Amino acid sequence: MNRQKAWVWPFCAVFIFSLFLLPALSWAQDDYSNQENDPPARVARMNFTQGSVSFQPGGEGDWVDAVPNRPLTTGDNLWTDRDSRAELHVGSTAIRLASETSLTFLELDDRVLQLRLAQGSALVRVRHFDDDDTIEIDTPNLAFMVQRPGVYRVDVQPDGQTTIVDVYQGRGEAVGGGNNYTVLANQQASFSGDPDQGLNYEIDRISSPDWFTSWAFDRDRREEQSQAANYVSPEMTGYEDLDDNGRWSYAGNYGPVWYPTNVPAGWAPYRYGHWAWVAPWGWTWVDDASWGFAPFHYGRWVAIGGGWAWVPGPVAAHPVYAPALVAFVGGAAGFHFGGGVGVAWFPLGPGEVFVPAYHVSRAYVNQVNVTNTVVNVTQVTNVYNTYTTTNVNNVNRITYVNQTTAVTAVSRDTFVNARPVAHNVVTVQARDIASVPVSHMSGVEPVHSSVMGSGKPTTAAPPRAVVSRQVVAQHAPAAPPVPFEQRQDKLLVRPAGATAVRPVNERPVSQPVNSSQPMNRQQPAVNPTAPPPVQRPVQPKPNPQLQAPRPSAQAQGRPEPAAPEAARPQPNAQQGWSHPQARPAPPVQPKSESQARDEEAKYKNWQAKPQPPAKPPQEKAAPPKEKDKDKK
Repeated sequence: MNRQKAWVWPFCAVFIFSLFLLPALSWAQDDYSNQENDPPARVARMNFTQGSVSFQPGGEGDWVDAVPNRPLTTGDNLWTDRDSRAELHVGSTAIRLASETSLTFLELDDRVLQLRLAQGSALVRVRHFDDDDTIEIDTPNLAFMVQRPGVYRVDVQPDGQTTIVDVYQGRGEAVGGGNNYTVLANQQASFSGDPDQGLNYEIDRISSPDWFTSWAFDRDRREEQSQAANYVSPEMTGYEDLDDNGRWSYAGNYGPVWYPTNVPAGWAPYRYGHWAWVAPWGWTWVDDASWGFAPFHYGRWVAIGGGWAWVPGPVAAHPVYAPALVAFVGGAAGFHFGGGVGVAWFPLGPGEVFVPAYHVSRAYVNQVNVTNTVVNVTQVTNVYNTYTTTNVNNVNRITYVNQTTAVTAVSRDTFVNARPVAHNVVTVQARDIASVPVSHMSGVEPVHSSVMGSGKPTTAAPPRAVVSRQVVAQHAPAAPPVPFEQRQDKLLVRPAGATAVRPVNERPVSQPVNSSQPMNRQQPAVNPTAPPPVQRPVQPKPNPQLQAPRPSAQAQGRPEPAAPEAARPQPNAQQGWSHPQARPAPPVQPKSESQARDEEAKYKNWQAKPQPPAKPPQEKAAPPKEKDKDKK
């Protein structure tokens, strides 16, 4: 009898372990391992424009005026028209575009920044570069890979058959025409010809800075003097505009905080701007203020002494971007006022958990919170379970610090059509706010104007030949997004059993950060489609102070093809990918003896010439002056 009991107990122990622990372990594995479809942790932001700059959302055919602060991601297109220029940032990396430049984000995720430069001039300043990072600039006849932090300029002639690469600092590699070329600091490399038939290759010393390069260097010096870098990670996109528009202070409960200056009376976070639909995140806040990027996609807001302060949170090495750190009032049913139905929201405060409305892994939920506010993983889990539990009896009641002081409400028409929020605010009563649930989802389905945003339609767009021009790529880019009308995620599905949370009088207490494992995510692939070509209109007379003319290859003693752009063959299927805007670079072939001797001679000739300084010039180039006319 005792032997039977001795045998039964181990069996029961195994049974109990299988019944309770194995499902828990399986849940944990499913919860944290499925990170492939998480959205990127970083985006690009256009923070400066001059002249006419146009924007085309990925997958769409229409062009609109580019709106600063709208997040840019994989598939998005930009065009700087004649006499125009623009500046963008991806974390600490700055991208400047000169006049008549066509740029596409072929891929932008946590580790990859792949740009399609079909025409024009781009100057890229790389301040941070990890071993597993990829920064690639693809042109019609070569792919240029950045290998170190530095300053790089790439120019593509209008015919698409000549590319000039200037390396002011750093080192890179160009691949095209079945060959690879190392480009060092202080070198200017010129490549011309068809990449499938071999490229003509010349190296020379860097030319004197023109207006575009001098302007870019001046912008670099401005960023290097930023005080905000003492309080936030330099990889936080948008931090460079904080110094000129606010002041830093210290709040005992929150640490360093930033107060915006020159805001209008009645200003509140997430009130002066508009909503746009940006895949894969969904509803995204686009602020009107020149500084309005970092404080609305990272950190938290709190009212201190009658004014609003932004709390940036921990100085994370790689903070995770969020589309809008808010909670919605009313949930899927919407917010009812005066017989109508609208949308209402308020900013999350310090220590309050952000629960994404888009599909993510649990590891992502942890990471997006611990890099943006002081909160531990246990608290994140509790709030996450509150929103996604299937048992309403287990719903924890939560209250929010800004719920009664900073609610903004608008009609659904204003919300979905990217109309300015501040001009269309609906007055709501405090008792109405307290009587409705709080949710992490707006419950509003986007329309086409939600995707296009608040930019006005424009006819300024790249020439037809530039729109359809393929570039050579070394890295296989992400498949381009499909048009909005064909997407299946217009209204993000609420998780099974998701329950809104009603407010009570007890607020969760902030606790120290408990860092989670870093994530390794990739951009999810979608079905490819090519945007239709757009005819470029006649433009006004160019302004020489804004244009960035480069010496032609002929003026520099190099051949410049006069023939129009040749038809490009289809990508090589054997290399495993194809893309409507990019094709694989031909495989690199071993150099012949004559090629090796030729390259060696070019390097010796370059080394024999006087070299320019290793750093960009510190003195801003003087503008060209017109000759004084004789006066009578």
